[in-house]
Amino acid sequence: MQPILIAAAVVGALVGAYFLIASPLGPGGNMIQDTSDIEVAGTCEDAAARQFDFWVGEWNLTWADGGEGNNVIRSIMGGCVIEENFSAPAGGYFGKSVSTYATQQGMWKQTWVDNNGSYLDFSGGMEGDQMILSRQFTNVEGQTVMQRMRFYDIQQDQMDWTWERSLDQGQTWEPQWQIHYERRK
Repeated sequence: MQPILIAAAVVGALVGAYFLIASPLGPGGNMIQDTSDIEVAGTCEDAAARQFDFWVGEWNLTWADGGEGNNVIRSIMGGCVIEENFSAPAGGYFGKSVSTYATQQGMWKQTWVDNNGSYLDFSGGMEGDQMILSRQFTNVEGQTVMQRMRFYDIQQDQMDWTWERSLDQGQTWEPQWQIHYERRK
């Protein structure tokens, strides 16, 4: 067999394997449009994977300087992912996050993106009666910066959220943005 035919056969086999194993196509070759009802057996049912359920819903948001926004949180992909859709229309700020419980690591993981081009990744979980997700990075001055978000005073119809940073390895935390959540009736 000629080398070009061997290469074509290998590429064909790889493409075929993709469509059999990892394809976004459902039965009959149709693109899967909504994955909210796909169940993943045994990965999203334990208590730790349900810790973020308090956040699911539609929320009105307010913060100290008179700002207002909305946050719509959905449980998707068979309950394995929490999807956030944040908007502060007056300021033209919009963002989205996806969160999932990483069973093998025993913690929550969240990825945030927004219309400012930000990409942030967090990890954490429940600490007492608070959900705390944090991250660490080195800024352009070479300084280690820790950031965290805390969900606290969690009740059925309201809660508080604070964005904080630390420049001393978590010994002290400085609030950057505090938001009060009220569930829409």
